[in-house]
Amino acid sequence: MSSQKGNISRSRPQKHKNVTAFKNDKYGATVQVKKAIAKVHDGLCQHCKGVLEWKVKYSKYKPLTQPKKCVKCSQKTVKDAYHIVCKPCSLQLEICCKCGKKEEIVIPVNSHLETTDQEDDDQKTRKCRRGRKDEDDSNSDDDDYNDADSLDDDNDEDLDCSSESEVTKNKSFVLPDVNLLDIKD
Repeated sequence: MSSQKGNISRSRPQKHKNVTAFKNDKYGATVQVKKAIAKVHDGLCQHCKGVLEWKVKYSKYKPLTQPKKCVKCSQKTVKDAYHIVCKPCSLQLEICCKCGKKEEIVIPVNSHLETTDQEDDDQKTRKCRRGRKDEDDSNSDDDDYNDADSLDDDNDEDLDCSSESEVTKNKSFVLPDVNLLDIKD
């Protein structure tokens, strides 16, 4: 046995030791693993945060499929796995979302929302800039375009940034008007 009754410490070292550490994305990360890794564990005490990070690290984390009932307000507002208290109740009562104890919260609930908003804005501007660079490069490579044609394309590019969000919302792709192109043989 590993420890006898009343004997807390072991007299021998571990018998089977792993040569390499466990990797949860060894054979390619699945969508579920990627989401679990990207998840920010906010509104938790240090112990609960460590528990959830362990679950993610060793592929034991299972996300919720449907919202759970909060033990404080009895509403179905708990959207994170292993949590028992919703985020508004946790903020109001200053308790851990997982254990419900009044412990020191490591990452406050609203702290990551501000950073994600800034990151989203940065990503949108990068996409707009990247799209323009790609189109400019493709226009400079082709000798078939006139300067007047490239000016028309530049006007269309100004609409790309605002139309990208609409396209992603509607999930429909708008094809460019072919009649505006002048093709020379």
